[in-house]
Amino acid sequence: MIIDCHGHYTTAPAAHDEWRKAQTTAFKAGGDVDPAYPNISDDEIRESIETNQLRLLRERGADLTVFSPRASTMAHHVGDERVSEAWTHRCNDLIKRVVDLYPQSFVGVCQLPQSPGVSITHSIGELERCVRDLGFIGCNLNPDPSGGHWSGPPLTDRAWYPFFEKMVELDVPAMIHVSGSCNHNFHATGAHYINADTTAFMQFLEGDLFRDFPTLRFIIPHGGGAVPYHWGRYRGLADMLKRPPLSEHIMRNVFFDTCVYHQPGIDLLFRVIDVDNILFGSEMVGAVRGIDPETGHYFDDTKRYIDALTIPEADKRKVFELNARRVYPRLDAILKEQGR
Repeated sequence: MIIDCHGHYTTAPAAHDEWRKAQTTAFKAGGDVDPAYPNISDDEIRESIETNQLRLLRERGADLTVFSPRASTMAHHVGDERVSEAWTHRCNDLIKRVVDLYPQSFVGVCQLPQSPGVSITHSIGELERCVRDLGFIGCNLNPDPSGGHWSGPPLTDRAWYPFFEKMVELDVPAMIHVSGSCNHNFHATGAHYINADTTAFMQFLEGDLFRDFPTLRFIIPHGGGAVPYHWGRYRGLADMLKRPPLSEHIMRNVFFDTCVYHQPGIDLLFRVIDVDNILFGSEMVGAVRGIDPETGHYFDDTKRYIDALTIPEADKRKVFELNARRVYPRLDAILKEQGR
């Protein structure tokens, strides 16, 4: 099979986004931050999915997408903890409805109700609800809920440990994924996302998180940010900082996806990073939606780039399927129940 590890519900029905606008307006006015949610029909969800993600999934030859709420609208910096909790609950419930309608094509990953200055322990309950009750297989973890100001502790700080303990208990990974940027120095998808991917990796390098949590797993999206391109820098920094080699210190626990939108970038990713650490992902209908004028194909049709690689078919199967099953054990269990 071909499993896309990185998909967001970027085409959710308009009523969902209108509810969010009403919520934030109510917060500013001191009103109810969890107003009545609109009655979104199954047909509205079907239309939003079948004309977008599901159509492209089939056209591009993939089988299943690991699906989560739209990353850019998590907006943990908006409102307060109550706002984030209510919005997160609505977003995750909507993902559950998509999965229930298309169980062969989508599996859920949850948004978390993070807020600047609020302990990550307050997100544990939603993780448990989504994994135990909704059948989700992981979460998106925002290392910077402040939206580009980086006011919180690094991922290796012990403030994160209670959440990591729960991830280990549930045996679920997290994709490192920031949301929108409220810092005008950083364009959200062009700078803030890539900054966060790179920053998370460097935090892991400086710390000893995986000594304390040897089975903890993270996916760093967007091809690992700047890391593969500067692999020599990070190897050198590990040596200078008296850290173990990256293969021992980080890469038993950290994986990169293939959301890299040109062939030379994919070629480099596969030359530098071990194939066991790469998961197929596209983030289609996401940050880059247009057609590349140099190729005539969509930038985010990342399967095409992997198909073009001159690597063994066994390695391609790892990237397309086996690595995702290993990193997401609950996904593997779901697929086995489905006879896949």
